[in-house]
Amino acid sequence: MRERRLATELRRLREASALTLEEAAQRLGWSKTKLSRIENVLRRVDVPEVEGLLELYGVAGQRHEALIKFTRTAGQRDWWDAEPLRTDYVTYIGLEAEAEALSCYSMGVIHGLLQTEDYAHQVIQAALMRIKPPSAVGRRVAVRATRQAVLTERDEPLRFWSIIDEAVLNREIGGKEVMRAQYERLLELAELPNVTLQVMPAAAGAHPGVIGSFSILHFPEQYFPDVVYVESMTGALYIEDESQVHTHTLAFEQMQSTALNPGESAKLIGRRAGR
Repeated sequence: MRERRLATELRRLREASALTLEEAAQRLGWSKTKLSRIENVLRRVDVPEVEGLLELYGVAGQRHEALIKFTRTAGQRDWWDAEPLRTDYVTYIGLEAEAEALSCYSMGVIHGLLQTEDYAHQVIQAALMRIKPPSAVGRRVAVRATRQAVLTERDEPLRFWSIIDEAVLNREIGGKEVMRAQYERLLELAELPNVTLQVMPAAAGAHPGVIGSFSILHFPEQYFPDVVYVESMTGALYIEDESQVHTHTLAFEQMQSTALNPGESAKLIGRRAGR
């Protein structure tokens, strides 16, 4: 994931310099094939090579230092690399771990970062449709629980803003006790300074999110663009096109003003929990 994002930024810098692949490679004394493989993540790029590229593209100062630092960690392996998970899910976990903020709208189930283990077990078991053995369900639940550390255990916890469709809260998954515990978890997490929860009431009618759930991942480095993540039954879509990401961002902002405010949302969830 890091290597892909680094390669994407190097390609953007070349294009911003108005250099073709052939022109950039020639000035560096490289073959066109070498630079093409770097930009397409077919070859790992090392620090001296990135230094040469940044000098050619006129990148200096803080941005230069940040990209060099990023290059040094681009190839490192993380805990999720050792898990037997679908490639697109591993990519998402990596993006989630790198993000400084995440905005999401959920209309099917509660977002994974907010799920209790019992709730997650029911959701994952249903998604796997008995194709995988019970042990696989347990491993996926453990992975989901480990992901949740981004909310509380990082030096700078993930800023998380979740808009939950009211239908999600009405959908009884795992029985009344599982749902009651899930409501309590939502209320507990909503008290964290980095977590904001809103409920989209059924009375809100039509809004931009009626077409489906989505997440927007925001990154600390200004030169790495935000990414929209849309999950399906068999895979996932990553949207990096600037105009499309902007459209999703505007949609989320509109939904923030349409949904119940955090205080009203907490009261609604509290009533579901029997408070």
